[in-house]
Amino acid sequence: MGAQLTPFLMSEDARTQAEFYKSALGGEIRSLTTFGQVPGTPEAAKDKVMYMELALAGSNTLMMSDSFEPLVPGSPLSLSLTYDSEAEAREAFANLQQGGQMKYPFELQPWGAYFGEVVDRYGVLWQILKPVQQPAYAEQEG
Repeated sequence: MGAQLTPFLMSEDARTQAEFYKSALGGEIRSLTTFGQVPGTPEAAKDKVMYMELALAGSNTLMMSDSFEPLVPGSPLSLSLTYDSEAEAREAFANLQQGGQMKYPFELQPWGAYFGEVVDRYGVLWQILKPVQQPAYAEQEG
């Protein structure tokens, strides 16, 4: 039996947060359902996002919804994006850092990858990673 894990973020303003991620990482909103599409929804909740599916940074899926309760930024959860291109990884890191806070600079790490952490303006912790390709001679050894 198989399963697919999809991150689902609760937001105080899912539409605005989604637009930021689209701008920072590239992507599109694949679908959006509001509470107003459900019969019997109170007028004050009709514009709130029930489900939103985003395609981000290529073919990654992120689901979002508006929260009816106040949110506390930060949690033990982080989102990790792995890039094939160092330039794209650096761009994503810089874009997510706008209005946010760098936790760990995007640099070459001793374990052989570029890595950095940033908390975006919505309190979400992102890990940005770019594995380093082994040189051709390393494959020939051994």
